[in-house]
Amino acid sequence: MVSNIMNEVFQTSSPWMTFLIVINLILCLYPILGAMFWFFGALSYMTFRHEEELPAKAVLKDEPFVTIMIPAHNEEVVIQDTLEYLLNDLNYHNYEVLVMDDGSTDKTPQILHQMQQRYPKLRVIRIEENQGKAHAFNIGIFFAKGDYILSNDADTLPEKDALIKYMQYFTSPAGLNYAAITANMDVYNRSTLWGKSQTVEFSSIVGIIKRSQTALNNTMYAYSGANTMYRRSFLIDVGGFRQDRATEDISIAWDHTFMNVTPKFAPDIVFHMNVPESFRDLYRQRKRWAQGGTEVWLTNFTKVLRHPWQHRFILSMFADTTLSIIWSFFFWITSIIFVLLMIHFAVTGNYERVWHGIAMSMIFINFQLIAGLFQVLAALILDFDGAKLRYLMFSPIYLLFTWIVNPLTIVTTCLKAIKAVLGYGSGKWVSPERKAGSND
Repeated sequence: MVSNIMNEVFQTSSPWMTFLIVINLILCLYPILGAMFWFFGALSYMTFRHEEELPAKAVLKDEPFVTIMIPAHNEEVVIQDTLEYLLNDLNYHNYEVLVMDDGSTDKTPQILHQMQQRYPKLRVIRIEENQGKAHAFNIGIFFAKGDYILSNDADTLPEKDALIKYMQYFTSPAGLNYAAITANMDVYNRSTLWGKSQTVEFSSIVGIIKRSQTALNNTMYAYSGANTMYRRSFLIDVGGFRQDRATEDISIAWDHTFMNVTPKFAPDIVFHMNVPESFRDLYRQRKRWAQGGTEVWLTNFTKVLRHPWQHRFILSMFADTTLSIIWSFFFWITSIIFVLLMIHFAVTGNYERVWHGIAMSMIFINFQLIAGLFQVLAALILDFDGAKLRYLMFSPIYLLFTWIVNPLTIVTTCLKAIKAVLGYGSGKWVSPERKAGSND
């Protein structure tokens, strides 16, 4: 029945109308197709790439010198606890901790000065004016003593064996072409509803999407800014971090990919991070992520179109980003039209059309939820051997947030992204709201 109707539509339509119908159908189904795409991508990873992870009893013969770099701006609440952990509890010896104090105006400089008296491994570079994380990191690259640099946020705690595992990857035969290795995120502030729902989200993003990207073309959309180890020489070769971008971790991952070096995801290296615990902070964070994603798309759009064969290994990543941006506008435009139509039908007394519209939208949402649950369920099973399955009940919050708020952040930050690409961007940061004891 449905196939007969579709055949009739295509046969009686002009080529342009047929094209528009197909595009409309793809955009309508994009969330469902995307969720299933990442689901099967993760299965591909487990089938073909899982053996690339470290053996259970792998041994590191030598300890190359590592610089743990912490760009910090007004981090008085968490910086001391983080540094105490990094300087005392890691199972590694040959390393330093370099803090880039980016114009802090709170007690961060005093705390760092006091800790330097006790820890010879701790070095501090003071930048008088706040110019952003990327700027601080680029300065730090030339003060770092290590050939390997671990980017670590001021509120992030890597597992005790993290440096050993990072270096096992880098010193493996395949590691010669690894530009950077990003680890697996774990949320440790799960006391609120938002914290619990983000536990599901980060498992879905890390457990599914990054595994899928690795399985498909051995690359990824973004590193984790909270904890990624970089090969210093490849950072310099690519020109360092882009200082006028909203998200330095997304930009550098794309720059490395275009340089034909390998961004590596290591799900068996774990770090524990803070996440926003209020909707306001969460929305502000997602706006920055959305702007950063649009910026890299705009930056590389013409490059891919001009030389598609040369950049063929990036096409799947590029196509997904393109669809994501277009779909965000499509979603909100069609949603506004739908609401206005329902109001019109209700006012004019056409309640049958109102009921029909609501019923069809509910059917479509149910299909989206089922596809999304496949993705989330697979992620929670794969990540940490299913230890987070108890958070599955919070997945509807994650799914609704993703499908409603994330498209809104892309639409509302599009103009800022265009300005940034045209040279009017700024990498300055505003410190996230910290709570005492959030590093416990």
